[in-house]
Amino acid sequence: MISRWATVARSATAQGLPEALASFSPGLPFAVALSGGADSTALLVGCAEKWPGQVRAVHIHHGLQAAADDFERHCQALCAQLNVPLAVKRVQARHAPGESPEDAARKARYAAFGAVAREEWAQHAIKDIAIAQHADDQVETMLLALSRGAGLPGLAAMPARWERDGIVYHRPLLAVPGALVRAWLVERGLPWVEDPTNTDERFTRNRIRARLLPALADAFPQFRETFARSARHAAQAQALLVEVAQQDLATVGLPPAITALQGLSQPRQANVLRHWLQLQQATPSAAQLDQLLTQVAACTTRGHQIHLKVATGHVTRVGTVLHYTAGAGQTDD
Repeated sequence: MISRWATVARSATAQGLPEALASFSPGLPFAVALSGGADSTALLVGCAEKWPGQVRAVHIHHGLQAAADDFERHCQALCAQLNVPLAVKRVQARHAPGESPEDAARKARYAAFGAVAREEWAQHAIKDIAIAQHADDQVETMLLALSRGAGLPGLAAMPARWERDGIVYHRPLLAVPGALVRAWLVERGLPWVEDPTNTDERFTRNRIRARLLPALADAFPQFRETFARSARHAAQAQALLVEVAQQDLATVGLPPAITALQGLSQPRQANVLRHWLQLQQATPSAAQLDQLLTQVAACTTRGHQIHLKVATGHVTRVGTVLHYTAGAGQTDD
C-alpha cells in the first residue's frame, strides 16, 4: 500500500494538507470522523498535531463487510499512538427497499455522529466534527450530479461547512487532491486501511474515479481547481435563489395562495414552490414540479382540483391555497 504512493510522494510537494489545516478554524474541542482510510487517517494526524489535547475521533462501524473489524483495529491503534480519545459506534446501515446503500450508510453515519456527541461527549461540549473528503471526492460528486441532470444544489456539490442537528460539520480538505493526502502519509511512514469496495466498479463513483479522473487530468490538468470554482459559483447562485424564494414565500403566503403564485413568473413559481416543499421535507422531482406548475396555471375556476403526488406525499388544493400532506413513509432526511 505504501509503495503505491512512493513515486507520488517524491514528486509532489505534499503541502496541500498542511496548507488546508492552516486555514481551518473549528470550534475547540472538536472531533474527526475516522474511517481508517488514508484521508481520515491523514486528517486526524494533522489535526492532532496542530491542536494537541483538543481532538477526539469517532469511528462508525457499519458492519457491512468483513474488513470492518480491520478498520476498527486500525483506528484504535492510531488513536492510541496519537493519544486521541476514540469513540466507536456500531450501526445497522442496511438499506431499505428502494433506497440506495450509499444513502442508507450516510443516514446511519450522521445519526451515529449525533448520538456520540449527545451521549458520550456531552460533558466535553463537542459541537464540531471534521470529515476528510477531498478535492477528488468533490469532483466525483459534481460529475455524479451532472450525470443525474441535477440543478444548482447538486452542482454546488459538497459544502465546506454546514450544520445538522446542532453539530457543525467541516470538510477542510476539499481543495487538496487525494494523491497529496496519501503522499503526506507516505512521507511520514504512516499506514492506512484500504476499503476493498473502493475499487469495485459496479459503483458509479468508483468508475468515475478509475476512468474519468485520469482522463480529465490528461485533458485538463487544472480540472480540480476549475471544478471547485464552478461548485462555488453554483453554491452562490443557489444561495441567491433561496433568498428570492424566501421573499416570494412571504408574498404568496404560507401555505401558498394560488392567485399570488400566478402573479409570479414561471421560474419564480418553480423556485418558491420547490422551497416551500422542501420546508415540508419533500423534494419534488423535475417532472412533479412541472406537473404542479401546469396545475397552478390551469387553476382559474373555483371548482378546479389539484391532487398531485410529490415525494411520498401529495399536494392538494384547499380553498384558495395549496396544501402538502406527507405520506406514511415520509422522512426528514
